[in-house]
Amino acid sequence: MTSFDFNDNAKRLGQNSIKWQLAEKDPDIIPAWVADMDFKVFSGLREAIKNYSEKDFYGYGYPNPSLADTVMAWEEKEHDYTFSRSSLLFINDVISGIATALQVFTKEGDAILINDPVYPAFRKIIEQNKRQVVINTLVENDGQFVFDLKQFEADMIENEVKLFILCNPHNPGGRVWDKETLLSIGKICQKHGVIVVSDEIHQDLTLFGHKHHSFNTVDDSFKEFSIILSSPSKTFNMAALKIAFAIIENRTLRKAFQEKTLANHQSISNIAYEVTETVYQDGKDWLLALRSTLEENVTFVTNYFAKHAPKIKVMSSQGTYLLWLDFSKYQLSDKELYRILKTDAKVILNEGLDYGEMGKSHARLNVATSKKLLEEIVKRIVVNLEKA
Repeated sequence: MTSFDFNDNAKRLGQNSIKWQLAEKDPDIIPAWVADMDFKVFSGLREAIKNYSEKDFYGYGYPNPSLADTVMAWEEKEHDYTFSRSSLLFINDVISGIATALQVFTKEGDAILINDPVYPAFRKIIEQNKRQVVINTLVENDGQFVFDLKQFEADMIENEVKLFILCNPHNPGGRVWDKETLLSIGKICQKHGVIVVSDEIHQDLTLFGHKHHSFNTVDDSFKEFSIILSSPSKTFNMAALKIAFAIIENRTLRKAFQEKTLANHQSISNIAYEVTETVYQDGKDWLLALRSTLEENVTFVTNYFAKHAPKIKVMSSQGTYLLWLDFSKYQLSDKELYRILKTDAKVILNEGLDYGEMGKSHARLNVATSKKLLEEIVKRIVVNLEKA
């Protein structure tokens, strides 16, 4: 396998990076929040963009006919998921895919179920589309989030839920949902006629031997009421290129979803199409090296806190490059906790309460950075919290 260097971060300052924007005003700040990676991109991706820049034509385009085959081959080889070409639709991004599903399959005022904690954009997009947010709280068991299935079903029945947004793998907990869990929640949704929108954007970033299971691969009948959403953006750090895809095997659901996408006049740039084909064709070795680096970083952070600040509880990660940290043993208010992290330690983490009430006294740490910078991040956190 080709050797890749993840110790040398990309230049982030002066690059219009949202993650590093505060550091441009205060160079002492280290950002460890927004879910993109500090690593330099896969060289094949960079080369594809260079090749595109050599074209004499930047007008309207269309994807190569081979793109769909490339995405389908990736899903089959990486995730044991096979589906027809007609089931695959390209969209701008996963969140706009969720918005489209809300607009097509629900109406204003309908109840939409999400977990707590979960990616904050879920709640935001539901509220922006004037739907009712229903919260199902995850339970921490043996260092992992699990579903309380009885409560999950009760929340669904009591609120007459129409649609459930599943985060698989889970952000921020790093849980790679097992088949048994997916089967259980799927059967409950099926029983009550609830459509499932499964956000699988972190599907390629499973760690420590864990395997991603697409919701549709758990039970063939789930294909009749589900929309699978994913993208190469997290895997290959290319969110700015704005491309994702939906897999909708039920013909009626797919037709309605596609019509709304067209009505919203979504379009994807030709460069995004071409880069997507490149990374899925040539990026596997880079991804394997990335996973190994992420495992090393997760292990380092977990061990460092265990040794130097055992009050900090790190949720055991099965996937993603995001760690869910519990600071509750310091008995600080959330306001004071985040002040210490941002003002004293000068480290920017995602505030836990943005992910729901379960986020009280928590924060999310992005470990997708060089070991040198990661060492400085955890050192600052420990030093400043231990003297608080």
